[in-house]
Amino acid sequence: QVQLAESGGDLVQSGGSLRLSCVTSGVNSSTDVVGWYRQAPGKLREMVARISVAGRIVYGDSARGRFTISRDNAGNVMWLQMNNLTPEDTAVYYCNAERFFPTRVEYWGQGTQVTVST
Repeated sequence: QVQLAESGGDLVQSGGSLRLSCVTSGVNSSTDVVGWYRQAPGKLREMVARISVAGRIVYGDSARGRFTISRDNAGNVMWLQMNNLTPEDTAVYYCNAERFFPTRVEYWGQGTQVTVST
């Protein structure tokens, strides 16, 4: 069973930085795509950054150039370093794992709140 647990959300001033963590269990880095998503009030959930099975990293438009996704060698912990935060980054941030075989299944953490003040 896959389990994901985020932490690190906080209230930060505009221009500040935060580092989110996601502790995982049951994730297979050889078969599962992992990443971070976020959902702001009244908006759809959007992809922030993902790491493919081959280790390829993709960033969403809002994150490119400011955020960095990484994980430990064992694939048990994933981080999202967020710099130069703006109020538009205020959202609940979710850790995600996606498995495609034998059927497509997605797993989500409970989310961690990031609030950026002006």
